[in-house]
Amino acid sequence: MEVLEQIFGVIGDFTWGWSLIPLLVVFGAFITVLTGFVQFRFFKRMFRVLSSENQTGDPTAISAREALLISVGGRVGGGNIAGVAVAITLGGPGAVFWMWAIAIIGMATSLVECSVAQLYKRRQPDGMFRGGPARAILYGLGQDYRWLAVLYAVCLLAAFGLGFNAFQGNTVAGALQDSVGLSRTITGLGLAAITAFIVFGGIHRIAKAADVVVPVMALGYMAMALAIIVMNIGELPGVLATIFANAFGFEEAVGGGMGAAIAQGLRRGLFSNEAGLGSAPNVAATADVRHPISQGITQSFSVFIDTIVICSCTAFVILLGDVYVPGVQDIDGVALTQQSLVSHLGEWTQYLLSLMVLLFAFSSIIYNYG
Repeated sequence: MEVLEQIFGVIGDFTWGWSLIPLLVVFGAFITVLTGFVQFRFFKRMFRVLSSENQTGDPTAISAREALLISVGGRVGGGNIAGVAVAITLGGPGAVFWMWAIAIIGMATSLVECSVAQLYKRRQPDGMFRGGPARAILYGLGQDYRWLAVLYAVCLLAAFGLGFNAFQGNTVAGALQDSVGLSRTITGLGLAAITAFIVFGGIHRIAKAADVVVPVMALGYMAMALAIIVMNIGELPGVLATIFANAFGFEEAVGGGMGAAIAQGLRRGLFSNEAGLGSAPNVAATADVRHPISQGITQSFSVFIDTIVICSCTAFVILLGDVYVPGVQDIDGVALTQQSLVSHLGEWTQYLLSLMVLLFAFSSIIYNYG
């Protein structure tokens, strides 16, 4: 076990340390400027997809709205609850600002990567579409780069088939164990059984499950957070001021100051919204739409929902409460969010949060396997 921890530690330091994050930030900023801040120019159009139906009339096709809900279900996971809490604990309130900043950049990144996936998708014998970064490499760069497409596909399978799902499963198992005392083994077996039933039903069953689970979990969590914000509306300006002051080093909250806030905010923001990682394009390519850019706009909106909306809900729940103490790292992860909710609304919320964590994790797992 120690050997495995060391191996994954090295991989984590390489990817989430000095390698992947700077590349995604620079590349995202480059795309933002190159496209003339496309995420702002097309922002109003993003909301149209919430009421849109199948654009082609094909009853077997995945609509843009279904692709959005699957994508939101994948992006919104344990990282939106546990990850945000970790970012605030290690980076201070300023980490929230840098999560917002990377989400804005990530909206442009996701728009481009998902539009490219639509451009190079291919229809399968069963009538469904397949696409994503591996196929974009294969058909965009040519057969000479087939080795790169294969390498990417293998890495994606390892990351999303094992690593990301392990994180989601561990988050929900920990939440249920802390709130109701349910064994991690039982939680894992139950989650695996339900996931298998959905995943082996194909992309259509995943889409139908997402159509039910995602609105319930997102709207339920947002409603709970909104109630807390309204209850503490007088403290909200002070919290916002603290976020901005800490983000730019004017107010020290943790060791490392501004540097810690930037590092944690960027890391958790990218982990949560997955912009540039290549997972969302695989789902985006399955949608049957009239123009590739329309699915890019749709997926850009899913980044907005994930980080600007859902992650902010968790941040305000924590920062408006009295559980979090700047510089103190005795409590972190889902426990910090859980105890903050209890301090606001009472003991019953720990059970509700466990349900939310279960839905968040489940939606991410079926998305990763889909």
